[in-house]
This record gives sequence, structure tokens and C-alpha cells, in this order.
Amino acid sequence: MLSVKRNTFNALKILLILGFGYFFWLMLNITLEYIPLRPDASFLMIKQTEVTDRPEYLWFFYTHVYTSIFVLFSGFLAILRKDFGIKNFHRNAGKIYIFLILILAAPSGIYMGIFANGGLYSKISFVLLGDLWWFSTFKAYLLARKKIFAAHKQWMWRSFAFALSAITLRMWKVILIYLFHPDPMEVYQIIAWLGWIPNIFLVEYLISKNACSLFSFLLFHDL
Repeated sequence: MLSVKRNTFNALKILLILGFGYFFWLMLNITLEYIPLRPDASFLMIKQTEVTDRPEYLWFFYTHVYTSIFVLFSGFLAILRKDFGIKNFHRNAGKIYIFLILILAAPSGIYMGIFANGGLYSKISFVLLGDLWWFSTFKAYLLARKKIFAAHKQWMWRSFAFALSAITLRMWKVILIYLFHPDPMEVYQIIAWLGWIPNIFLVEYLISKNACSLFSFLLFHDL
């Protein structure tokens, strides 16, 4: 029985890491579309009003795009809760994750949210997402400083749920377009909310069931 459980958890571990690796690779490819710096690359093609009228928009955009890929990577490494033989690996990965969000990724995301496609509803969602992302990360930071690590882990899970919206909103976009072929602006209005609300609901459910720590332990520790 123990052998069956070990094999099951090892399989889940591999699937999770492969799944994250695949979506991280997709996000990396999106990031590379903006190297070298060009004001008309990919998504920026439909943001020419902001690019032309607000010169600072490009710098907020590039800051968000370039830092978010490192946020995803460092956040995933921090959640692994393993040091891989490197002293304080988990702590340092967490510090990088928190610093990038509080100083760069979340503030630039909030600014971009003010000019989001899809009208007022999309703008409200993206600004709210950025605010909640910043707050949950800052709360996790304060709790770590106070060495209240159980609560710190819960807030880090919340923060990472918001960070994963970069991936999940694109997943929902593909699903919606494939199934319903909606108007492009309607897609933005839907995924603006669908990209992060299910994420945080799932994490809150896991926290309420005391499942986040158990989930992390089962997937990233040997039995």
C-alpha cells in the first residue's frame, strides 16, 4: 500500500512539474516576443494609443512583462519548500519573489490595468487583481518577518494564485475562443475576472481544508 501511494504521489509530482514547466515555457516565449524593445511588437500593436500618448506606458509594460516571468519561476521554487542542497535556497527564492512583486511587477500591473482593454469592467478587475496581489504578498512578507510561518505560507499561496493569473487567463482565453467565438472585447471582459477568481477560490478552499501544506508536503517531499 505504501509503495502504491509513493508511486501515485511521485506521478503527481512529475505531472505538476511538467505542467508548470510547459506553461512557463509558453510564458517565456511570450516574454521573448518583446526582445529587442519595440513599441509595435505583439500585444503592443493594439495599445498604440497608450504608446503614443503616454510614453511612460512602455516602461511600465516592459517592467511588468520582464519581471513577471521571474516572479513565476521564483514563486514556484519557493513553494517547492526544498533547498536542493543549497543553504537558504527556499528563503532566497521567496525574497526574490516578494521583492519583484512589491517593487516592480504588481505596481506596473496596476498601472497597466488602468488602461486595460475591455472597458470599465476589465479595468476594475485588473486594478483589483494588482492590488490584491501586492497586498497578499506584503502580508506574507510581514508574517515571515514575525516568524509566523503557518500564516505566511497561506498568504504566499494566495499571492501565487494571483501570480498564476498570467497563465490561467490565457488558458481561459483559448477555451472561450474555441468554444464560443466571442467578440474580442467581450473576451477581455470575461478573462479579466475568470483569470484570477477561480484561482483564489481554489486556494481559499484548500486553506479552509488545511490542504495547502499537506498538498505541498505530499508532492515535494519523499514519503
